[in-house]
Amino acid sequence: MYKTIIFDVDGTLIDTEIAVLGSLQAMLKFDYGRESNAEELLFVLGIPGSTSLPQLGIHNIDEGMQRWNERMKDFYDSIKVFEGIPEVLETLKNESFVQGIVTSKTAEELRDDFIPFGLMDYLDHSVCADDTEKHKPHPDPLLEFLKRSGAEANSSLYIGDTLYDYECARDAGVDFGLALWGCKKHDHILAKYKFERPQDILRLAKIPLK
Repeated sequence: MYKTIIFDVDGTLIDTEIAVLGSLQAMLKFDYGRESNAEELLFVLGIPGSTSLPQLGIHNIDEGMQRWNERMKDFYDSIKVFEGIPEVLETLKNESFVQGIVTSKTAEELRDDFIPFGLMDYLDHSVCADDTEKHKPHPDPLLEFLKRSGAEANSSLYIGDTLYDYECARDAGVDFGLALWGCKKHDHILAKYKFERPQDILRLAKIPLK
């Protein structure tokens, strides 16, 4: 049914919630003198920092991103790959599926936060926040992925954990699977598939579980 499986990164392949929210809280407190609780910052998950910072009243984006990325280094130890993800990616690659990522991370953030885990070996294509002018929830990042990879929308599946991911897939004409292991609130997200755990992707692809 599908030939191409495309993944979001944060909240889908790797668990970065503590790192993203903790570093943002620290940055707001120590660099801008603002106290914030994690709940009110949840909206930043799934969109580029350049989009979320203005909503927090920070308009010098370059300075804000530099300070945020510096604070992020203090939280690297909290970042981990979700259980089952490496095995699923390896199995899909062995079954000749085209795989890739469409992420709101910049190329620099991808290099620092994601590449050290070694998952890029399974991924054929990637689209970062630097690669398109518009970002999720706009469809442009997924459309750019389809253009680069030569994949067809109707034979591709995008898997993510946020409403932004769903809206991006919907408007790009790509089926969407919701990664419940990283999703905070799923009842209002009209995903075609809802995966309880990464291994459920293999069931959809009709690959026997080992």
